[in-house]
Amino acid sequence: MSGPQTIEDIESRLRERRYIGDRSLATSIFLALKLQKPLFIEGEAGVGKTEAAKAIARVLGTRLIRLQCYEGLDVAHAVYEWNYSRQLLHIRAAQEGTVSEEELFGPEFLIRRPLLEAIESAEPVVLLIDEVDRADEEFEAFLLEVLSDFQITVPEIGTIGGERRPVVVLTSNRTRELHDALKRRALYHWIDHPSLEREVEIVRLQVPGVPARLATQAAAFVQGLRRLDLVKPPGVAETIDWAQALEALGCAELEPAVVESTLGSVLKHHEDLLAVRDAALAELVEEARAASR
Repeated sequence: MSGPQTIEDIESRLRERRYIGDRSLATSIFLALKLQKPLFIEGEAGVGKTEAAKAIARVLGTRLIRLQCYEGLDVAHAVYEWNYSRQLLHIRAAQEGTVSEEELFGPEFLIRRPLLEAIESAEPVVLLIDEVDRADEEFEAFLLEVLSDFQITVPEIGTIGGERRPVVVLTSNRTRELHDALKRRALYHWIDHPSLEREVEIVRLQVPGVPARLATQAAAFVQGLRRLDLVKPPGVAETIDWAQALEALGCAELEPAVVESTLGSVLKHHEDLLAVRDAALAELVEEARAASR
């Protein structure tokens, strides 16, 4: 498959692959591909940042390599580590009884983690560095070098680079502010919660069997939840999950009793469930039903 040649081409290909983004996202993707720069996507949890990276891989027809970041992430889990078991077997199998350091620390004994795998790949790949804000500042600093030179130094072997740069997508939920130096190495894009019309469109695309009336009401209800003072406002991912649950129950439209019994598909904190059930549920259901009239 040839790569997308225009912004419009990216928009249409994303939609064909069940991802609905706005024009600005398609523009950011287009520029990231043309300029061969990483794309840094921020936004609230559940707005589609990770799915955007997956959709880019589908559009390009390439493999997605994902590095999930977390506190304490280190080189051994992100870049490479030595296959000590294989090294030990190699020593035991050696005819001479001793093995030189060069033999024990060669490329064949490397376990390639996502960053090295992506950089070394001879085929085009999309490298997703997911939730980079969860990693420590030390790892963030390490990424600066990787994203600048797209090569990694293994002390026992030397510098390893690839024939081509991977397409890099970084995502952040903004749980902490990232260093400006990291942002300068990438194109920046913010994904916000969608409008009601766009969220309905997303729900109907991701849950093809859901009735149009129910899709509108579910999206409108979730949009109403986001206006409340909640511990964790629901994202688009929760709207999709809820629509699937409502469809599985055979619902044609929202009813207060069904909403209350399925609210755990949308809200993930006990305090939020209590707040909505005690005060706002009936009013939100009525507003959502009105949105589909």
